[in-house]
Amino acid sequence: MNSSTNANNQAITSPWRMSVAPMLDWTDRHCRYLHRLLSQHTLLYTEMITTGALLHGDVPRHLRFNQEEHPLALQLGGSEPADLAKAAKMGQDWGYDEINLNCGCPSERVQRGAFGACLMREADLVADGVKAMRDVVDIAVTVKHRIGIDKIETYDFVRDFVGTVADAGCNVFIVHARNAWLQGLSPKENRDIPPLRYDVVAQLKRDFPHLTIAINGGIKTDDVVQEQLQQVDGVMIGREAYHNPWWLSRWDELYFGGAPSQLTHVGVEQAMVAYMEREAREHGTHWYAIARHMLGLRHGLPGARRWRQVWSDHRLKHLPASEVAAIASTRPDGAAPE
Repeated sequence: MNSSTNANNQAITSPWRMSVAPMLDWTDRHCRYLHRLLSQHTLLYTEMITTGALLHGDVPRHLRFNQEEHPLALQLGGSEPADLAKAAKMGQDWGYDEINLNCGCPSERVQRGAFGACLMREADLVADGVKAMRDVVDIAVTVKHRIGIDKIETYDFVRDFVGTVADAGCNVFIVHARNAWLQGLSPKENRDIPPLRYDVVAQLKRDFPHLTIAINGGIKTDDVVQEQLQQVDGVMIGREAYHNPWWLSRWDELYFGGAPSQLTHVGVEQAMVAYMEREAREHGTHWYAIARHMLGLRHGLPGARRWRQVWSDHRLKHLPASEVAAIASTRPDGAAPE
């Protein structure tokens, strides 16, 4: 086997080759169940969960997941090494495959907690947190961060951050290729206004070839994914994966060497209905809380608008999920399902 083939095989088997980003209020266990139906290999992340929520809150509510979701990473928000270590150990004990530290969220609430993107100013503290977590868990400890904060746009800043944290034993960095502006922009604006600079992430990979570097930010097409995979080790997709989840159904074949997908939209919807019924029996979860995550499932297909309207119609909440599915899949003229 030549070196290029070996390198390609290593990339394909890397857990970080394709992943779905942690997204607050979106990537809960119901959303992740849908994504796992669509792709068996894509790495999934929880929403950010603060160390305080785990140490002082309802642990099962925050950490419960479906066994089908593996491979699955727990993203933590926090800055105190001792608290991060306790939370990471809890994550491992619950069965997560990876602990990820959030060093990229720019929200004011997160800043008040002294974590998220503002931690990029304190690389030594992040390194201490990484070391504390690695001392108590056997699973991967990774960091998700930005390429800079505020108006700091020099490459040296992010290079030194990665170098310092890597020295503490972190081998995997997921890099959102925008700066985080900690003042003057909302979290939503921080996802759009600071310019994307993919070249910075590529430079990190060149400077740290022994590290796993994955890129995040504004990626919406397979062409861009393929282009990025020529330069870095992995690609993390955020909002596009949520709004157009059917895209994930191609990833196993395209990026992990799997067989062509045999999934159908109807089949996935039926699997979600079965999941809704299971959740109602076991946890009392209403189907409406689950259906919101699959509203983009028929994105771009004929009849998608009506299908989406049915599943989001609060007037149907009294019906069982199977009846809602029957209504959603019947044409307005009463004809058979498409």
